[in-house]
Amino acid sequence: MRRFYARQRLALLAALTGLVASIGLFNGPAASAALPTPVSAATARSYLAALTVTAEDRTGYDRDLFPHWSTVSGACNTRETVLKRDGSNVVTDASCAATSGSWYSPYDGATWTAASDLDIDHLVPLAEAWDSGADAWTTTRRQAFANDLTRPQLIAVTDNVNQAKGDQDPATWMPSRTDYRCTYVRAWVQVKHYYGLSVDSAEKTALQNHLAGC
Repeated sequence: MRRFYARQRLALLAALTGLVASIGLFNGPAASAALPTPVSAATARSYLAALTVTAEDRTGYDRDLFPHWSTVSGACNTRETVLKRDGSNVVTDASCAATSGSWYSPYDGATWTAASDLDIDHLVPLAEAWDSGADAWTTTRRQAFANDLTRPQLIAVTDNVNQAKGDQDPATWMPSRTDYRCTYVRAWVQVKHYYGLSVDSAEKTALQNHLAGC
């Protein structure tokens, strides 16, 4: 009798597993891990102290030198993967485009229900990376940087806020949500440190000032 009930429980578990899998098929790819948490303020201060300080040079920059929105899995590219990761109750179609969901933009505190209202921000902009040392990278490394889902480098935010940010660094632009600024600068320093990018003097001063208050 115990073996009978054990078989029944296994059958029920298998049925539930199949149901979850089938729901996943209708809702697009499984949600990725949450946006990577930046290093602590103390670690960011240590990283910042180790960064090379030098003037920036944009000679030769072209956005196309950073191949982005690479295929991640199946029909899903990096942009679609970040939208799925950063949103709530995101539903995607057969081509992995988000058809519904809800997204909170940490830069300005706005909530959106249409994916078209979101940009995927390169927290350290591509042009800023070029100015800071990426001009010497291979295309493969620039592609890895532009599609990095492991560091806190890609984030879904309000489109016009991202466009207003453009290629500015923390010396001239910061998120309007003041309680996100500590997270922002910690992430900025972590990305620059990981990729061995430099900072200019005004950028370093701004980062130091923000990190001092974290």
